[in-house]
Amino acid sequence: MDFGTALVVIAGIGAFYSLRTQRIRAGLPEHGLRRRDAREQIAAPAQPSPREAELQREVEQLRDRVHVLERIATDGRNTRELADEIESLRGR
Repeated sequence: MDFGTALVVIAGIGAFYSLRTQRIRAGLPEHGLRRRDAREQIAAPAQPSPREAELQREVEQLRDRVHVLERIATDGRNTRELADEIESLRGR
């Protein structure tokens, strides 16, 4: 390989490296989507899966339960009143 060919090969490798680095910085995948397609995919809000929605509802219910327990624990009432309120809450 002569010196001219080596320079062309090195320039080609440099150009490939430069393009690859720009794609990585732009957050584009290595293969597949073009820039416009990638922007549309990023801009479209992801809908939560049914499992995620179910988990969100469960977290909200648990927060409500913790709130009730905190209120019960910080009240200054006697134990019989607490026991009655706990039993009434279990009936919900």
